[in-house]
Amino acid sequence: MSKFLVKQTKDGFLFDLVANNGQIIASSQVYTTKAACLKGIKSVQNNAPDAPVEDQSVKNAKVEEFPKFEVYFDEAGEYRFRLRAGNREVIADSRGYKAKSSCVKGIESVRVNADEADIVEEKNTSGTASVAPDYSKPEC
Repeated sequence: MSKFLVKQTKDGFLFDLVANNGQIIASSQVYTTKAACLKGIKSVQNNAPDAPVEDQSVKNAKVEEFPKFEVYFDEAGEYRFRLRAGNREVIADSRGYKAKSSCVKGIESVRVNADEADIVEEKNTSGTASVAPDYSKPEC
């Protein structure tokens, strides 16, 4: 089963959406609080299923309404996608892909996996990971 892996950093919290095969599909920005990070996860779950794809890697791309996925080239010349919420904020970014078809498959993987993904906190200092079912519907 796919999962949202919540990690604490020195600056706050972030999440990775991890597929069944262990590959990171998309990652978040750093949030200042765990509650904000969990709200970001909920936003991915709410926005990903129906968000159209705007292909910014081609000339004269059709501009889509928010929320939307944006396919674009990064500085290394690879394809990437980002998911923007209705407020235009980026809520998830992908890694780089050499082929556009792989990037599009990544978008489809977010659509399929985000809604049913478990939310798991990264291992803490005691070496155990904790599943956080109460975080699936944060009260923020």
